[in-house]
Amino acid sequence: MFSTILSRYKRFQISKSPQLNLVWGFFLYTLIGFLLLSIPLFHKTDIAILDNLFISTSAISTTGLVTISIFDSYNFFGQFIIMILIQLGGIGYMTLTTYYLLFTTKRITRWHQKIIGAEFTMPATIQIKDFIKSVVYFTLVMELLGTIAFYIAFHQEGITGLKGVWFSLFHSVSSFCTAGFSLFNDSFESFSANTLINWTISILAIAGSLGFIVITDVWYRITRKSKNITFTTKIIVYGFILLLGIGTLIFYFNEPYAKVSNHRLMEAFFQSMTSMTTVGFNTVPISSLTLPLLLLTIFLMYIGASPSGTAGGMKITTLTAMIAILKSRLLGQKKITFLKRTIPLERLFVATSTFILYTSMIFLFSFLLSFTEQSSFDKILFEVASALGTVGLSTGITADLSEVGKSLIILLMFLGRVGVLTFGFALLMRMKKKPLEAKSEDLAV
Repeated sequence: MFSTILSRYKRFQISKSPQLNLVWGFFLYTLIGFLLLSIPLFHKTDIAILDNLFISTSAISTTGLVTISIFDSYNFFGQFIIMILIQLGGIGYMTLTTYYLLFTTKRITRWHQKIIGAEFTMPATIQIKDFIKSVVYFTLVMELLGTIAFYIAFHQEGITGLKGVWFSLFHSVSSFCTAGFSLFNDSFESFSANTLINWTISILAIAGSLGFIVITDVWYRITRKSKNITFTTKIIVYGFILLLGIGTLIFYFNEPYAKVSNHRLMEAFFQSMTSMTTVGFNTVPISSLTLPLLLLTIFLMYIGASPSGTAGGMKITTLTAMIAILKSRLLGQKKITFLKRTIPLERLFVATSTFILYTSMIFLFSFLLSFTEQSSFDKILFEVASALGTVGLSTGITADLSEVGKSLIILLMFLGRVGVLTFGFALLMRMKKKPLEAKSEDLAV
């Protein structure tokens, strides 16, 4: 019977578009995680059904928003399930399956290639086989190194033995996958002055958020498979450094919360980094930020980091494309260029669609939550940007959300993980029956 169900599901998958497969895949991951987390055996205390669904969605979307304390609510087995969900969400829906096929058969099917292509935006110069290998190997290496670094740091803080090992592994996976889940109830506020912990999180989050495109591209350059770094990688790295630098400076000169003056720069860098990489850890109370710093954080969460990485957000490449369109229009250029490179029209269509859909979702869900919640609008907007960007930072209103509010945030986190454009494609492809004939008409804009 099980084999029959599996066979029918496989036929169902093959018959659907890659985008719809991604939506269904992450939905099933979320559902399985929810069912496992709902088992009382994995609880330390009673947990509401909606909270289990919230945590499962937050984990698979690598967001990190929580309505309950992870450490106080789930025992080791429950925490382990959350870590597995984070890992699956971080490296992607089909990555492990595709890698298994590569390892056993040395080839991947065209169906797998289509889904990987839909989930990860890649330049034409990068081969899917090399990309998948780089995702798996780089993830394992970075998380292992992160676990070792965390263990050393936690040992210095008095967290030793098996607890130290588990805390180190959990936070290493959470950091690299930019999930923001912590076994400490105050995130990392208690370790704001611990240099090793701050840098371990930062290196893991930056490595994950810069994306596997960058890693594969650099590996091509090292192994001489390619003579040059791709334009995409240059844009990602330059944009990331620029935005991170600007964010750090603004935080440094405006932060009102530094506990130790010697660590002011580190705290400023960490808050800028955690917003942009969407790792979602914080070393200072988010509720203590002034309105300008809240808006800066929202902007950095809105942009995010790199496509084909573990970070959320709209992506640096999308922002670059929108700037290129604006620049070229203002200069009256017929072609859309950036840094003396012409951007293909197809990429511009994708960037424009992503920008419109992403911004619309932030407006729509902020509007809806303003009806269901009693919090101020700046806190609601912050929560929405954090959920859609799969960041996990919060001003402290997550646990106090109404049931409707929690349900809206659950949907928003799911949309943020599968991608607003992917979700839109999945809906339209399902509704699409035949191409419509359209007359050409002028439109004044």
